[in-house]
Amino acid sequence: MSRPRIDAPRGVLHRPAPPGRIHHERFAPSPALEAFIQHFWTVRWDLRGEAPVVARTLPHPCIHLVFERGRARVVGVQTRRFQRRLQGLDHVFGIKFRPAAFQPLLRSPVSQLTERTVGLRAVFGRESDALRDAILAQPDARECARLAEDFFRTRLPPMPAPIAKLRDLVERLASDPDITRMEQVAALAGLDPRGLQRRFRAAVGVSPKWVLKRYRLHEAAELLARPEPQDMAALALRLGYFDQSHFIRDFKAVVGQSPGQYVADVAASRTAARSPPRKPAN
Repeated sequence: MSRPRIDAPRGVLHRPAPPGRIHHERFAPSPALEAFIQHFWTVRWDLRGEAPVVARTLPHPCIHLVFERGRARVVGVQTRRFQRRLQGLDHVFGIKFRPAAFQPLLRSPVSQLTERTVGLRAVFGRESDALRDAILAQPDARECARLAEDFFRTRLPPMPAPIAKLRDLVERLASDPDITRMEQVAALAGLDPRGLQRRFRAAVGVSPKWVLKRYRLHEAAELLARPEPQDMAALALRLGYFDQSHFIRDFKAVVGQSPGQYVADVAASRTAARSPPRKPAN
């Protein structure tokens, strides 16, 4: 049985939403699958009678399997901001693989999937049709996770040592804010810059520079959403930028608004959440 995850997700950008109408859950895999799968996840929403909500994320360098609306897809690494309009009553179930860990299943360069989605059958064959149908018919997310575990338990190959090393390196980049330069990444990998690029493209699907920048922008969005004000110049230096203008340009290009605008939107939503609900007009 999958265990609930209680750590906060990263890369989810602030979104104003009616309280209690959108629910995001994640479940850790069993020990037999944790070398490959980071977690199972589900998003459920009931926005009937409410305005649609635009959910935005900065995707991780990971492959997802996504089950929704009668279909199942393998979603490659998405380098741009992801947006989805949520409305009505619906839900999505997904499986997030750890960085690089999908390559032994794909058995070809993961970069072939970057910015793409393909049907589940394209990777796992006709046998995956039964998994698709079972998960789409199952309303309980924990039961969906169990079905997925049963499917993958007999299909996951041994984890190659080089892939495990690269997987662990990418996850270290996510958690260690002191790693801000490519020279540090190459030293940790024990590879020259060209070898590092080739290894990342083949197993992760994107360049090491992209991974490093994406994780530092995750950190920036998380810090900017806190109630305490941030010194932009100090934050830029902390994230490895040479100056504030480069940080602002990168943040705006990926997030879609400047750091200052992002802070203002978060603050406005925080104030609105503390305000009592308006009484309906007579």
